Amino acid sequence: MSKPPSRLRLDPRAVATFWRVCETGSISGAARVLNISQPSVSNTISLLEQRLGVTLFARSRSGIVLTREGEALRERAEAMVRLLETAAVEIDHATRNVAGPLRIGGTPGALVSLLPQAVARLEERVGPFALSVVERPDPQLTDLLRNGSIDLAFVTTEIEACPPDLVEVTASRDSFALIVGRRHDGLGEQVSLRDVADLPWVLPEAQGAFRRQVDALFLAAGVAVPRNVIRCDSLLSTKAIVRHSDRVTILPRTVAAAELTIGVLRAISIGEATFERSVGVRYLAERGLPPLGRTMLEVLAEA
Repeated sequence: MSKPPSRLRLDPRAVATFWRVCETGSISGAARVLNISQPSVSNTISLLEQRLGVTLFARSRSGIVLTREGEALRERAEAMVRLLETAAVEIDHATRNVAGPLRIGGTPGALVSLLPQAVARLEERVGPFALSVVERPDPQLTDLLRNGSIDLAFVTTEIEACPPDLVEVTASRDSFALIVGRRHDGLGEQVSLRDVADLPWVLPEAQGAFRRQVDALFLAAGVAVPRNVIRCDSLLSTKAIVRHSDRVTILPRTVAAAELTIGVLRAISIGEATFERSVGVRYLAERGLPPLGRTMLEVLAEA
């Protein structure tokens, strides 16, 4: 095919059809989702390829395979579809005097530390609003930001360089503590990890920022990460296991605040915890934030 002109005006409907083919993995699948005929989808893709001057799909026995040019268009196509879907929802909410929607993703610890108070402040500030929240590991959150599936990612901050296409804002800092149940009432108010490394543990599984910080605490103590360990990424399950067994864990104090307040868990200072855990948000720089997202940043700063 010939090279495309320097300036193109693409038909948004054709780009949306292309995305549905990517999403479903086939021409027939896209036709079913769009409720149109398969030849109509094929013709739309062919016209889009002619307009761009490239081939977007390579056909194989197993289905369609994106070409390099197709991969380049896919992310933008998905972002466009998500943007249009969000615009339709925003208009519907505006007619009902509901702010939003705001789509949030986050790691479990960052969400627990920041979101409850932020939601309470949002309710005071804007009244009724629409909010959706999903938990995901750090790498998936970056992908969700880039493809437009979420507006804000609640994450551990200041532990690695923020990608240049994202903006990172730290909202809170908190100290790490050894979290134990009542079976360890004999432990003092401060310990070294060297002295408790042989206890049974519950520690994070996912290879994210939180796990790296926990591993760094053991490294600072000069001891290996325990082998008698249950790997668990559910904060709810981790705290329940510690509460009802001899096992211990390491968590930021705010993550266990509810259980610490009622006395079913206890936080013990760790001698090697010379650094704090910071949490905040990331968002896509070029897209910015919807109005409710900007208000969310404001209430996080106030907290």
